[in-house]
Amino acid sequence: MSRSDSPKSKQKKKRKSLYRSLIEQIKEDKKAFVVYILLSLTILTVIIRSIIERRFENVFTGVLASALLLLPPFIEKSFRVKLPTTLEILAYAFVFCAEILGEIGNFYQIFPFWDVMLHTFNGFMFAAFGFCLVDIFNKNKRFRFALSPIFLAIVAFCFSMTIGVLWEFFEYTADSLLHTDMQKDTIVSTLDTVSIPNDLGGKVTHITDIEKSVLYTADGQAIEVAGHLDVGLADTMEDLFVNFIGAAIFSVIGYFYVKHRGKGPIAGQFIPVFRDDEEEPAAAEAPPPSSMENLSEEDRTSTSERL
Repeated sequence: MSRSDSPKSKQKKKRKSLYRSLIEQIKEDKKAFVVYILLSLTILTVIIRSIIERRFENVFTGVLASALLLLPPFIEKSFRVKLPTTLEILAYAFVFCAEILGEIGNFYQIFPFWDVMLHTFNGFMFAAFGFCLVDIFNKNKRFRFALSPIFLAIVAFCFSMTIGVLWEFFEYTADSLLHTDMQKDTIVSTLDTVSIPNDLGGKVTHITDIEKSVLYTADGQAIEVAGHLDVGLADTMEDLFVNFIGAAIFSVIGYFYVKHRGKGPIAGQFIPVFRDDEEEPAAAEAPPPSSMENLSEEDRTSTSERL
């Protein structure tokens, strides 16, 4: 067997072929392609600078960001969907803002609203994918169903919230195993706890106006904190809450988008759609899409009553 036919060589060719196909996928949308190139070049510059400065944790973050930029075209190619230009560009910007500006540029610490902004948009964006998810199932021969607009909005909302919860699981796992601080600590001035006994006969001890906490290590080192150190709980709940807001906002927008049979300037810029030119011939005989855009008013009423 020649070296060119070795398993490693074949795997390398497959990776190159996949990368080229993803780039061709991005090129289909010229505006998104320009944004992708600009952000990729910026990330490459950050990686090179991090190598020179021997900041290898930033090198890893940069490589991860470069890989995540290929996620939108991978989704388009794998699920045969077309991402609207607005959604695709915002997805690229989201990766750049989260990984390069947030982690490497330390924007999470410089701008307190940065994390809130990204988690809100995360809920908004994945609610849009939730609307498309039902159509993905509907195209599968084993899963065919139709949902009323309200139930479709609920599915999209739940999908977005599930993604938000899974991300918090990922942050907790990374903090526990890799000793990162993805679930940012918060300094608070009040504490309600059952772990500290009190003489008032109550189960919960209420402590207010905390000015300072002192942490003592095994080697005798004392570390002062200007308040009580909340280890990740406040950050996690805030992230989930703003994810809830983003998901709820888009679910309401999507509800009216579906109810009015695909009419709406906002939702149409975010909800992925199937590529009509790549559908199988049998798709022409498939039931109406789950968005119910093509159902008559009588059929929609009947379906809603059944659900």
